[in-house]
Amino acid sequence: MKNLKTIAIALLVAFGTTVTTGQNKKVNAEKSTITWLGKKVTGEHSGTVNLKEGILIFQKGKVTGGNFTVDMTSLTSTDLSGDWKDKLNGHLKSEDFFGTEKNPTATLKFTRIAAKSNGIYTVTGDLTIKGITNPVTFDLTTKANTASASLKINRTKYGIKYGSGSFFDNLGDKTINDDFDLTVNLQF
Repeated sequence: MKNLKTIAIALLVAFGTTVTTGQNKKVNAEKSTITWLGKKVTGEHSGTVNLKEGILIFQKGKVTGGNFTVDMTSLTSTDLSGDWKDKLNGHLKSEDFFGTEKNPTATLKFTRIAAKSNGIYTVTGDLTIKGITNPVTFDLTTKANTASASLKINRTKYGIKYGSGSFFDNLGDKTINDDFDLTVNLQF
């Protein structure tokens, strides 16, 4: 009986230690930013979209996971104003682009993480936009209570083909690049 108690205590200590080495850090959605940049033949547009919620998972001080939800209804242009801004925002939220009425959120779930150097990781994750999931790979840099990443996303992989020269001929100066850039700065 004494040996059984010793084993039970050893197991509790071992499992308790394993549990406490992991730490979930909830991302502060209000202090975090996501900016986007989309380019076309005749110029570019930029803007923001809000993080709804997110969590980074650490074990022994290293990133081991993460899950994020983006509020696609918050998508807005920052390079325009007035009617031009309203028109672009409406078009980006329409079915031609992100269809935010039917798809109000986009998600990212980390699936593989490799340490590159101190505080820098190569992350692969499942990105879901408009109900379509594809893998994305990017570098994530962490420091103290912040993390940052830059991603290049091919919109056509998510069924967003409007103005794409990859799918339509004779668009000329109306052609919109398939890729758009995201710059993410997280605080937790």
